[in-house]
Amino acid sequence: MDKIKEFFQNRTVLGATCIVVALILCFVISPIISNTGDKTITVVRVTADIKSGDEITKDMVTEIKMSSTNQPEGIVSSDDDVIGKFAALDMMKGDNVLKSKVSDTPYVENTYLAGLNGSNRAISVTLKSFATGLSGKLKSGDIVSIITPDYQKTGMTIIPPELQFVEVIAATNKSGADVDETAENEDDLPSTVTLLVSEKQALLLADLEKSGTIHMSLVYRGNRTKAEEFLKAQEELNNGTEQEKQEGQEETPTESAESEAVENGNAQ
Repeated sequence: MDKIKEFFQNRTVLGATCIVVALILCFVISPIISNTGDKTITVVRVTADIKSGDEITKDMVTEIKMSSTNQPEGIVSSDDDVIGKFAALDMMKGDNVLKSKVSDTPYVENTYLAGLNGSNRAISVTLKSFATGLSGKLKSGDIVSIITPDYQKTGMTIIPPELQFVEVIAATNKSGADVDETAENEDDLPSTVTLLVSEKQALLLADLEKSGTIHMSLVYRGNRTKAEEFLKAQEELNNGTEQEKQEGQEETPTESAESEAVENGNAQ
């Protein structure tokens, strides 16, 4: 008993003992307790700077193990979920990939550039009411038909043959920012829709924009190959319509000669 009292009365020994106990608690006990309740998860990390619109390749990302503590919502856990997709935002080396940073389709700006090949045009038309633009649900890549009430003052509501199948390349709000179908705030709802069209279609849309109201009905949304089939059908329809008009305006030599003979006979 006396030895124990003597031990605790020795300040040097007591201080050394406290330091040893503190070190054990700090570097042994605490990590064990912490690791017991701390799970690890797999996250996808960027290994090279990625620009918005870039296609994500295998050499741009890697999978690493991290603590699940304080991880944001929507973190991507497998590189299979991002490889082959497109960056919706700029990402720097060392960033962890979130679902909100990845898109199934290229950024709209890249779609504009890829689509404008010299033979077609991009033209925006105004949505004069919420309903005319499919209640704000249109998005890039959609195939729509253009419905025109009172077409050319005829009192008829029709879908012009030239505008049966048209591709949407952007829906834009009042401030000029591109929006998608998930927009909820009134200021983020589309006020114009930009379409990918031929020169002839652009002229017709400009005339319809000035003279009346344009409604859009969704024809197709989905696989790009299927969407191209609709656009191909529209191209063939446009070519057929143009050919019919040219044939109607051109007069054959035989018809011209017969007409001239009749006119000469009447004159005599």
